[in-house]
Amino acid sequence: MAQPAPPDSRPIVRGVVTVLLLVAIGGALVVPIYARSRPKLGDFPFFYWYQLAWVPVVAIACGLCYILLRTKPARVDASTNGGEVQQ
Repeated sequence: MAQPAPPDSRPIVRGVVTVLLLVAIGGALVVPIYARSRPKLGDFPFFYWYQLAWVPVVAIACGLCYILLRTKPARVDASTNGGEVQQ
């Protein structure tokens, strides 16, 4: 099983992940931005299509955060030590 990175080993990556998640969460939590019915997109008032537009944005942001935070899995070398995991 992969070992997590030490907490202070990649502060820039952790900062980028924090900003991505704050933007993704903040876009839906700041209600005055979208608490209105105009402009309409077809029959949908602004409130609905604004919320629906955030779905792919949040999915992409979470995917990027996952990619940035994942660590390399430990290498398995079955030929030298009977299949034990090396670190």
